Amino acid sequence: MVQTNSRSVEFGAGRRCAMMRADEHTNEPKYYLVKRHLLGLLAEFEPGAPLPAERELAKLLETSRSTVRQALSELVAEGRLERRHGSGTYVAEPKLAWPLEMASFTDQAAASGLELQTSLIAAERVWATPEISELLHIKVNAAVHRIERLRRVNGAPMALEQSHLSAARFPGLARLLRRSGSLYQVLSEQWGVAIVEAVETIETAPASPRESELLGTDTGAPMLVLTRHSFDESGAPVEWVRSWYRGDRYTFVARMSSRR
Repeated sequence: MVQTNSRSVEFGAGRRCAMMRADEHTNEPKYYLVKRHLLGLLAEFEPGAPLPAERELAKLLETSRSTVRQALSELVAEGRLERRHGSGTYVAEPKLAWPLEMASFTDQAAASGLELQTSLIAAERVWATPEISELLHIKVNAAVHRIERLRRVNGAPMALEQSHLSAARFPGLARLLRRSGSLYQVLSEQWGVAIVEAVETIETAPASPRESELLGTDTGAPMLVLTRHSFDESGAPVEWVRSWYRGDRYTFVARMSSRR
């Protein structure tokens, strides 16, 4: 057992090893058996509780360190555990559920009772690629605002956003955004533009070195990548944005109903 200020994860060696031996007759890989047993234990402990070292776990569960390491790695990737460099492995905080709604990031955070901080990383003019020109209904090589922001929720990095908007339609947008953290608020107050419809996709990708640095995770860690193509009341495209979220810390919730 490892002692800290948080209650530590305890293992009854005899009981756990008996359970492992009982499951050895299944067709499941050995690391998955270890993972399943660890997962059953974690529900009993508070976030922040430390796990024993790999060597100790391997001895308690009568298996190899490589098997234990593989089980722990999957639990870390799933957000059940977190590794702290130079310290060890701990029970992770529960994932934050984030609703998929037609609302600004600022409004969603406020509605969920969360404290939001936004850092403007970049606000620059770039030239529209063929993909961006098609999405925004502008000419190839037309001027485009590229806005990159880091979102923090309750002090922890949550998302890295990169938005593209037509520079001709929204002149001076970068300057205005430096005064206000809400893009949708600026669009509404300055140009009378409201986002009423969007197409959103979700996929997974490994974190690049830059994304991992900004979001406080490891290079190659699983990311949830959202793209949103937003439209105004007339059906004209307003924004195309790609956002990177830590896959181990967040889960997305969409409410659906049947058409009447």
